[in-house]
Amino acid sequence: MDVEDKMITLKNQQVILDYDVAELYGVQTKEINQAVKNNPRKFPEDYIFQA
Repeated sequence: MDVEDKMITLKNQQVILDYDVAELYGVQTKEINQAVKNNPRKFPEDYIFQA
């Protein structure tokens, strides 16, 4: 799977949706979101946003 194929432009920024990140890592979407919630210091400040 090509990461660049999963990228979209949203609010003038290149982003990858959480379910695509989960697919890249071979886990469920809830696992990605839980990792970000439980370990916010391990991710860049602008790593996640909710619309």
